[in-house]
Amino acid sequence: MQILPAIDLRDGKCVNLVQGIATQETVFSDAPVEMARRWQTEGAEYLHLVDLDGAFQGESANLHIVGEIVAALDIPVQLGGGIRSMERLESVLALGVDRAILGTVALKQPDFVKQACAKYGERIAVGIDARDGRVATDGWLEVSEKSVVEFAQELTDVQTLIYTDIKSDGMLKGPNVDATAAIIDAVSADVIASGGVTSLSDVANLKQIGASGAIIGRALYTGDLTLQDAIAAG
Repeated sequence: MQILPAIDLRDGKCVNLVQGIATQETVFSDAPVEMARRWQTEGAEYLHLVDLDGAFQGESANLHIVGEIVAALDIPVQLGGGIRSMERLESVLALGVDRAILGTVALKQPDFVKQACAKYGERIAVGIDARDGRVATDGWLEVSEKSVVEFAQELTDVQTLIYTDIKSDGMLKGPNVDATAAIIDAVSADVIASGGVTSLSDVANLKQIGASGAIIGRALYTGDLTLQDAIAAG
């Protein structure tokens, strides 16, 4: 199972939110490019980036930093947050981002996902963010009536899904393993788990249910978990 360190970008800084709440922000670094280099040096094989400004406002001020991170690293990078048009998708991929994560637009414009997958194949992932088993959108500010498993099963063109349980995110209390397992059992796509991964037992539990990857954010920054240990457990 692949371990993906997370860098959440907001106002050009590396931050972390609690349960996606914009006012519950901790700034971990003013130098996200250096942070990205650190994770690569510590053994990361893939980096997860989130453009929080893009997610909340649909418009990013961080793409230049994403480009700098991509240029500074030898490992691939995936990016989510505010990619809601073909123009934005193409500009992100043109930066050298290996995989673009579609979120809100995947629920609201399913034809766009089909079009993107037809053109870019495995370079397209869909992020499924959930609150109480329902799909959340627009930077987690809105919650739809669509169940997570039902939505996942509709994404037949997508090769990679990234599942985040919002109530677990940033809480350092473990991921929602049962909900992640339900998605893995329901689809043929690779499923990467995100939100709440804090301990080696969390990593082991996700590996056991067949997750293809685990995204780790706050626990790496607080020192609750080291990247080397997480990679070894994965």
